[in-house]
This record gives sequence, C-alpha cells and structure tokens, in this order.
Amino acid sequence: MEISQEKIKYKRLSKRKKNLSSDNKKNQINLIEFIFPLPWKIWPYEAKILFILVWIWSILGICILGSSSWWVASREMGNWAYFLKKQIIWTIPGIGLYYFVLNTNIRNLLKFSRINFFILFFLIFLTNITGITINGSSRWLVLGNLSLQPSELIKPFLILEASNLFAHWNLIKNDKKLITLISFGLLILLILKQPNLSTASLTGILFWVMGLCGGVKLSSLCSFASFGFITGCISILNNEYQKLRVTSFFNPWKDPQESGFQLIQSLLAIGSGGLFGQGFGLSMQKLQYLPFMYTDFIFSIFAEEFGLLGCTLFLGFLAFFSYISLRIALKCRNNYTKLVAIGCGVLLTGQSIMHIAVATGSMPTTGLPLPFISYGGNSLIASFFIAGMLLRCSLESTGFIGMISTRKTLN
Repeated sequence: MEISQEKIKYKRLSKRKKNLSSDNKKNQINLIEFIFPLPWKIWPYEAKILFILVWIWSILGICILGSSSWWVASREMGNWAYFLKKQIIWTIPGIGLYYFVLNTNIRNLLKFSRINFFILFFLIFLTNITGITINGSSRWLVLGNLSLQPSELIKPFLILEASNLFAHWNLIKNDKKLITLISFGLLILLILKQPNLSTASLTGILFWVMGLCGGVKLSSLCSFASFGFITGCISILNNEYQKLRVTSFFNPWKDPQESGFQLIQSLLAIGSGGLFGQGFGLSMQKLQYLPFMYTDFIFSIFAEEFGLLGCTLFLGFLAFFSYISLRIALKCRNNYTKLVAIGCGVLLTGQSIMHIAVATGSMPTTGLPLPFISYGGNSLIASFFIAGMLLRCSLESTGFIGMISTRKTLN
C-alpha cells in the first residue's frame, strides 16, 4: 500500500513538472511572438542579416562614442562616461520604438504619417523663430529639460509621405500632387533657413531618388534638381556662416585657426591613423584638438584609432547594408513597401556617406550626424525608427503579414 501511494505521488509530481515545463515553453513562445511578428525560422535571409547588422551598428556606435567622448566629458562634465550614459539612456526608447515599428503594418504607418509630418513641420517652423542658436544655426527647441531637433525626428515621416505620393504617381490627381510637392519644397526651405544645408540636401536627394523609383519623368526630376541646386547656391551666398564653410572647404589652410580649423584637425586625425590605426581609445585628436569629436567628426576619431583597414571595413559594411536594403526593396510585394525600403536604405547609407565626406574633406563642413554612432538622442531615435521600417518591409515581403490590411484598404 505504501509503495502504491508513493507511486501515485510521484506521478502527480511528474505531471506538475510537465505542466510547468509546458507552461514555461508556452510563455517563451508567447514572448517571442510578442517581440517578433513572425517566427525567426520563416524570416527571409535578408531580414535575418539586417537584424544582425543593425545590432552590430548600434553596439559599434556605443563603443566608438565612449572612446571619442571620454576625455572631453571628464574635462568639461567631471564624469568620463557622461555622454556615454546619456546615449545609452536614449538607446532604450530607441530600441522600444524599433520593436514597435517592427510589429506595426507599413500600411498603418502610412495612414498616420501625415499628421506626424505636419506636427514636426510646424516644429521646424518654430525653430526658425524661437529655436536655440548654436554655432550659427537654429535647429533645436527646448521643452523643459528636453532638447528636440525636429529636422532629425521628421526623417522617418519624410520616407512615409514620399511613399504615399510616389507609390501611385500616375494615378494621383494633379492638385494633390501640387499640394504635397509644395509642402516638401517649403520644408526644405525652412531647413535651409535654419541654416542646415546638409539636412536640406539629404532631404532633396531622398525625394529625388524615391521619385525616380516611383516613376516620375526624368526631365521633371532634372528640373527639380536644378531648382534645388540654385536654391542651395542662393542660401550659401546669403549666409556668411555657410559661405565661410564653403571657402574653407576649397582652401582650409588659408585660415587654419578659424574657418579651416575643423577640417585641418579632421584630416590630421585621419592621416595619423595610418594603415592599422593608433588603437582603440588611443586617439590624440580627441584630446580637445578636434572640435565636435563625438558628433560631427566622430568618423575622424574612428579613422585615427582603426586606420585605413578599419575605414575600409566600415565602408564595406555600409556597402553590404545598402545591398541588403536593395534586396529587400526588390522582394517587396507592393509599391508602398518597395518605396519605404528604398527610402530607408538611401537615408541611412546616404547620411553616413555624407558624414564621411565631410570628415575627409570631400564636401564642405556641415553638422550631419553618423547614424547609430554620433552622440544625440534625436538622431538615434530616428535611426532606430528607420531601421525598424526597413526590417518590417522585409518581413511583409513574405506575404504572411501585412497582406490582409492591404487588401481591405485597396477594396
């Protein structure tokens, strides 16, 4: 009798353990389904690679920022990890937004993009009136302890609004085309007024490429490009701040202590890196020789510490990222997601290339952050948002998600 009772107890305990283990497995599966809209096994290989690339890029950015900012943080803030801690704090909501976008249909993002676009459009207008002027440009709005840079935060919604316009360009009425194009033009002019020539140029390039992929006539695009080039030249001639940047670009050694100082120090940092670099954390130019070493010229510190080999690997990383973005765009099932994927790839890689061009003296000095790497919460939030949209486009290309809402909308 005692043995039979012990067997019954043992069976009950084993059943409880099995139930607990099955419940744990179910909870793990539910957690994975909550984080990811599709099981990892059925992700396209482009999505898997992109997911890994985004994490590599963001972790690399934290390491490079920590190396480039610790000296100035310890001298000016009394804490070597001041900028690093703030960047990590901004990374947390950035990752949360990244997963939110990953679990949201592109069609739903397109529906609600317009209201966000015009809210940020109005905030950019306010920066020209009540914004804080730093280094000759008014790009920031201060709301309590929070500093907003609307020209950075609007970037994901530029992609979405351009997709709404160019996805079915030939089917849209002319009056709607005109209104949307005027709003895009006014936005670029407001950004130029700050002045922020680099972001305005990047915005124009983004619209141009998405318009080309959307079927806009090449003659029309060339006329828009000519108008944009003339507008940029007028802005440079009317702003002494931008004029000095352009003249110092052609000959920085003409005024090595003032207008040409940043570019000269940046070139010294890159040149001293040599083939293999000085080593991680061993840059000399970050010892307050190079201005904005953790924002606008962070690539120069990277080049000094990792040398030509590191720069070549990073450029190869960007080339591979753009290739994966193109593969995702080609596999998309409708024009909307196709254009969103193209816009995301163009903006992230294009902004990176422009940042590198500034640091290497290939284009005039401008304040354009390096995505996921330069210090700044606004740029980091926008970068995670854009990366989330690109990954979502890849997942929707499978046809398992995003298709039902698309059919309902088209009907």
